[in-house]
Amino acid sequence: MFSLVKKSLNSAQSFMSSREKILEAVLKNQPQTTVLPDISMFKGDKNDIIQRYVDVFKTIGGSAFIVDNLDSVKDLINEHFDVTKRIVTTLPELSDSAELISATVDPHTYEDVELAVIRAPFSVAENGAVWLTDEYMGQRIIPYICQHLAIIITAESIVPTLHEAYEKIGLGSYGFGGFIGGPSKTADIEQALVLGAHGPLSMTVFILK
Repeated sequence: MFSLVKKSLNSAQSFMSSREKILEAVLKNQPQTTVLPDISMFKGDKNDIIQRYVDVFKTIGGSAFIVDNLDSVKDLINEHFDVTKRIVTTLPELSDSAELISATVDPHTYEDVELAVIRAPFSVAENGAVWLTDEYMGQRIIPYICQHLAIIITAESIVPTLHEAYEKIGLGSYGFGGFIGGPSKTADIEQALVLGAHGPLSMTVFILK
């Protein structure tokens, strides 16, 4: 028995040694850094950008509302969602009507969330997507496990194109991030569009003027 344990430990140590050698070799053989290409020619038009965002977002199956303040957001949530079910949020301003998301609890405890309301740093008019990082999600699982997802953005945070979005991403510091464009959807089977296939049934964006 002792012999088997010793062999297992030796194998593990050998594996770790090989892994470290591979990683060390990768670090030593990095390509030379080069200047990124100039993409200023791809900058989009900011005129009427809010309405363009709303129109595009609706075409991908989402709902968008232009609001004056968070009180208007609360009214629309009461109007369009079942507030008798579990609603969670990352915004302290909404804590009187929703449960604040905790980053320290077991993510499995959020399996019954009906609606998640979170803030996003910016969105893209070109394709309707919003950019979210783990800092804004509260828990990484939240935007994907909830039945309905609501995002709050500011009007001035909307960028025209993905080129400008990637410029903003490159300046940020985050561990996890992704673009979310509309509710979960698929058209793999007979090209029939199905919403809520593997994520939120609906996605709503509230644009604060």
